[in-house]
Amino acid sequence: MSGQILIIDDEEGIRFSLRGILEDEGHEVIEAESGEEGLELLGTDIPDMVFLDIWLPGMDGLEVLENIVEKHKGLPVIMISGHGTIETAVKALKMGAFDFIEKPLSLEKVVIATRNGLEFSRLRQENIALKTRINSEQPVSLTGESEPIKTLNDVISRVAPTDSWVLITGENGTGKEIVARSIHHQSGRSDKPLVAVNCAAIPEELIESELFGHEKGAFTGADKAQEGKFELANGGILFLDEIGDMSLKTQAKILRILQEQAFEHVGGRKTINVDVRVIAATNKNLLSEIEAGNFREDLYYRLKVFPLELPPLRERIGDIPLLINAFMDTLLRQHGFKPIKFDADAIDILQAYPWPGNVRELKNFVERMFIMYAGDTVTPDKLPPEFQAVKPVARPAAPATGDTPVGDETCPFSTLIADGPTDLKQARADFEAKFLEAKLKECDGNISQLAKAVGLERSSLYRKLKAYKIQTD
Repeated sequence: MSGQILIIDDEEGIRFSLRGILEDEGHEVIEAESGEEGLELLGTDIPDMVFLDIWLPGMDGLEVLENIVEKHKGLPVIMISGHGTIETAVKALKMGAFDFIEKPLSLEKVVIATRNGLEFSRLRQENIALKTRINSEQPVSLTGESEPIKTLNDVISRVAPTDSWVLITGENGTGKEIVARSIHHQSGRSDKPLVAVNCAAIPEELIESELFGHEKGAFTGADKAQEGKFELANGGILFLDEIGDMSLKTQAKILRILQEQAFEHVGGRKTINVDVRVIAATNKNLLSEIEAGNFREDLYYRLKVFPLELPPLRERIGDIPLLINAFMDTLLRQHGFKPIKFDADAIDILQAYPWPGNVRELKNFVERMFIMYAGDTVTPDKLPPEFQAVKPVARPAAPATGDTPVGDETCPFSTLIADGPTDLKQARADFEAKFLEAKLKECDGNISQLAKAVGLERSSLYRKLKAYKIQTD
């Protein structure tokens, strides 16, 4: 495996020897006589690895290494050290150097160090390329043309460029992670990491280590030091998914860190400062969790700088055909099969289904149908068993002439609800408005009591009351 290698050393003899060895191995070599010159070359072209002398005139090797680690993270740097600088070389390894070799240079050591460094560089580039491809295939905005999604995408575009913290709420499968990616993509931190933590998936005894990192020997099995998620997200965004499942003990510790943006490793004493924007998400009603004693009120208001509530799929059924097409496009790119089609009757059934798993359930459904019926048209009889009992809302037939009278057999729905809603969405909205009005009277106009009674946050409740033009005192 050949590569481009930068040598930074003030001794011409060392550069000459290294160049000879490396070129014999088929590598391209560029040289710099000083740290300043080496950094200037790195500013215009990034090699696959660097040989760096520790003792240099002007800016010494450790200063150059610090600069490389900060600006070109992951670039393998092999330090060249004399006999009297082994301690310094060890320090360089702790700072992020990939390896070091001693003078006088050994042909075998140079070849092995180069081979290892280039293999590491290759794996790093493949990892970057893989992440780029995966990210390009994942949506960075919510798909849909319904009013709730248009409004939500507009709000996201407004909050994303700020540094405000965001609390995303919504049922499982509504797209909370997509919203987090969308905020990151549109933010000023898009070139920095988005680090996701599933608070529900990490065992209680390990979550502190995962979030804050640990020192070697901090607990049984900690055979080496490890950075935590807060460090990995430094300069970028930390996405705390399922925040409502975090224990009260961990909530207390994370609250202090969120306030101070500083912490210590588990088993460590050194204070580590970070600059992290936090996005939290949960499928739970945190106000109810606070009342039940399961969530800290001060942490809730610390996270809830800008709340975003995601609508369930059943409240945006008009987006289902668009979502199906989007999922189909992804599957076609991945597998190259022929696309499937859903006829109008099948779509009617899909729009009448309640989708308890929301968009995630729809995505899995499309993939299943894609495997079963690639290149075919899906009719109602081909839908899985759970859809067979679903009765689509009847679509009123257009009359041939004049108005269709109430009770006419060509418009069976009107015989049930005269002068009422003509589609499922409107029927749900009418019911919800009447339900909220009744509950508001039961709560004597108290919005806080109403929010708890119906399981909504105050901000979401206010929006609904305003949308339905329900008067409040």
